[in-house]
Amino acid sequence: MSIPRLHLDEDLREGAEVEAAPGQAHHLGTVLRRGPGDAVRLFNARDGEHEAAIAFLRKDRARFAIGPRRRDPAPEPELRLLVAALKRDPMDWLVEKATELGATRIQPVLTRRTVAERANAQRLSAIARAAAEQCERLSVPAVEEAAPLHRVLDAWDGTKLVVAMERSAAPPLREAVAGLASPLALLVGPEGGFEGAELDDLRRRAFVVPAALGPRILRAETAAVAGLAALQALVGDWTEAPGPDRLRAGATRG
Repeated sequence: MSIPRLHLDEDLREGAEVEAAPGQAHHLGTVLRRGPGDAVRLFNARDGEHEAAIAFLRKDRARFAIGPRRRDPAPEPELRLLVAALKRDPMDWLVEKATELGATRIQPVLTRRTVAERANAQRLSAIARAAAEQCERLSVPAVEEAAPLHRVLDAWDGTKLVVAMERSAAPPLREAVAGLASPLALLVGPEGGFEGAELDDLRRRAFVVPAALGPRILRAETAAVAGLAALQALVGDWTEAPGPDRLRAGATRG
């Protein structure tokens, strides 16, 4: 029986006890059928991952006794994802996969051809947290409220923003990112593509790096996943050999 991994923002110190986050007690007791004394693993980006045990469990409350640290905190390359807001099911799927691929921040944006008018950041944050628990990340990406693209760009901090553009309007991704390094961000537009005025606005901004994602037309969620995977392989943490305590993170799950 696998040991549940749970993300907690609380300080994780060996010998201490901490309260479960909302929803964790129900998940452990009702869904996973665990009880006091059963093992769990607690993690966050600040404190790493610790062995722990359920010290107390009721319907809506739980408390954990923290044991020794099993993984030290480790830095992750900053890789943000900006994506035109999608309908609920594709957006949920994308947030899960972006978390697995190491996105550190997910920003839904509103463009002129966006198919959704909003994105539920609270629900998407819960999806990201569950995905991080499953894929053995130590961090959980921040999921922002949807905002108009121009507003996000106007407030941008200068980080290089790789923009998936039409194939005829941009060089291949490998060529576009040659010489770049973290921090990086990826912007994927809506199903119908960016409008001309939006493309003109993007090209005027010094931090924008136009790139093409191959010879085929991709759905927005496919383009986002493909772009994140390619960036991780070219300039991200896929170029690093995993340490002994991270070997399992490369395994697949059902």
